[in-house]
Amino acid sequence: MGSPFGPPGAGAANMDPEMMQQQQMIKLMQSAMESCPAKTVLAGGMGFGLGGLFGLFMASMRYDTPLSAGQPGGVGTGKIPSIPMREQLKIGFKDMGRSSWSSAKNFGYIGAIFAGTECCIEGFRAKNDLGNGVAAGCFTGAFLAKNAGPQAMAVGCAGFAAFSAAIDAYMRMESNDVAADPII
Repeated sequence: MGSPFGPPGAGAANMDPEMMQQQQMIKLMQSAMESCPAKTVLAGGMGFGLGGLFGLFMASMRYDTPLSAGQPGGVGTGKIPSIPMREQLKIGFKDMGRSSWSSAKNFGYIGAIFAGTECCIEGFRAKNDLGNGVAAGCFTGAFLAKNAGPQAMAVGCAGFAAFSAAIDAYMRMESNDVAADPII
């Protein structure tokens, strides 16, 4: 029997081997994107990349550089022009690299925890709704604050859950409802 979306007689028997291989690859990629480990790794990797760029940008905008007087690990003379340009650049780039690496690790960690938790909750509940993101946000916020005590865990849970709910509600909003868009 032919495909309902293609021309009659264009079933699997009439496909050339290259088309069959392409269809198998598409099915493989779709099944990989439905698995929780793949979503977790992808979110962690993308969070790592975005965090690295964010850290690099924020480090370039920071005014409390190691060249300032009184900074730990800084030159501390207060006379930046007396330091050779090459040394200034070396110190600045090292600081930017440290900041970028730190942000990348944090964003990747948060992204992996959130995506993995949301995927597990979605699989357990067998629903794709706002509650999954809120519960995953609550778990992620509490997990990140676990070393600071129960009050910090409650605040982390509430903060991440509220942020997840706001982002998820905005992303699920109908695109043709311009009056409900808070940004426009």
